[in-house]
Amino acid sequence: MMNLMDRRKFLKTTGGTASGLLLLKPATAFGYQANSAVRIGLLGFGRRGRAVATSFSMNTTAQVVAVGDIFLNQVGEGIRFFNLLNAKLGRAGIDGSQMFVGPKAYEQLAASKEVDLIQISTPPYFHVEHLEAAVASGKHVYCEKPVGIDVKQAKQALEIGKRVKPGQSVDVGFQCRSAPPIAAIAERIKAGALGKIAAISGNYNAPASSENMRQGVGKDEYRLRNWLWDRALSGDILVEQNIHIIDLCNWLLGAHPVKAIATGGRSVLNHAGDCWDNYQVTYTYPGDVRMSFSSTQYGTYGSFDAGLRLFGSNGMATVPYSGPVQIVGDKAWAWDASAAAAAGTGKFSANGSFSDNLAFADRDKERTFIDSITSGQSHNQIAAGVETALSCMLGRMAGYQGREVTWEDLLAHGETYSLGMDLNQFAQGRSSYVSGTPAAARAGW
Repeated sequence: MMNLMDRRKFLKTTGGTASGLLLLKPATAFGYQANSAVRIGLLGFGRRGRAVATSFSMNTTAQVVAVGDIFLNQVGEGIRFFNLLNAKLGRAGIDGSQMFVGPKAYEQLAASKEVDLIQISTPPYFHVEHLEAAVASGKHVYCEKPVGIDVKQAKQALEIGKRVKPGQSVDVGFQCRSAPPIAAIAERIKAGALGKIAAISGNYNAPASSENMRQGVGKDEYRLRNWLWDRALSGDILVEQNIHIIDLCNWLLGAHPVKAIATGGRSVLNHAGDCWDNYQVTYTYPGDVRMSFSSTQYGTYGSFDAGLRLFGSNGMATVPYSGPVQIVGDKAWAWDASAAAAAGTGKFSANGSFSDNLAFADRDKERTFIDSITSGQSHNQIAAGVETALSCMLGRMAGYQGREVTWEDLLAHGETYSLGMDLNQFAQGRSSYVSGTPAAARAGW
């Protein structure tokens, strides 16, 4: 098994010997020539990490040149996967020196001179710690949501945002904003097509997440490999998954909620972990705009439905993952390509690569980000990412405490979560995992 190999044997069996990168070096740290490739270091080879890095490779001139993960078997999977992908694209394989294993892999990746951009796709608990190292290194950063799983981390991230250097681009993985149908209807909503918006309904109903690495692992490793089930590692489903819908609402209204009330619980799931499987949240936004949000994450019947409906004085808009993206009312409008699909008929994607209305969301998000690097027109999305993360924490706190919570209450509370394990036990990629399948091993961070 990959995790039982020593580093030398691994390099020999994966062809990871020094190959030399057939890339043009950037002229300066942040001044890219038109034909230079942006070199990506992927931190966290899990389902989403692989999907985003693949999309970068397929849809932009960027290429993966380094892989880091706490587990050796994950780095092995990542090296093999991207060596094959790079070969298909006519690009060089990953140099053997650019594999980083263990709890300090993020620091080693940040220190690598062969990397221009760090993609952070580790469990949410680690996002801010890894973001801090990546920003301090001067590299560009693509960080998956959420930007923090508690208030302490959110405030830390805001301080990190202030230290982003001129010419350094930092993006947060809210790809829904870049989906062409959603971007088009957002432009109209922000221009006043609905009149005065008073009520919004949102939902994210998804099947249960699956178990990874069932056999042969210790308690702490089990938590890491099944981080979606763990409240401290993921932030719970409202902060980790439902955040996309809350972010769309914040974006369309140009504001964050001022207070929330919520109910929910762990009503169906009985596996390991402590995340809730359902939420019902009522958010109040400035101007007394109310958003009613519901979420479920259980069942094996594959049902999936996510989106927003906004009700204004002059019209109503639907903004779903699947189904008609349209405005009805005084300024009626529709995205023609979405009309044929019925709402809620889309398929759930565990790696976040959705079809239907989000078919080109990743592609367009990544192209815009790479362009911000190569053109020198950098941007910094940390503050916006923190605002949405806090909005989700607001609903989570209201649910946990069973009371109305204001934005000021949340910030004053200083909520914080503890990991409760020593990551040094996984130094050098050590793992108690001794059996399983390659498919299971891909869970990773």
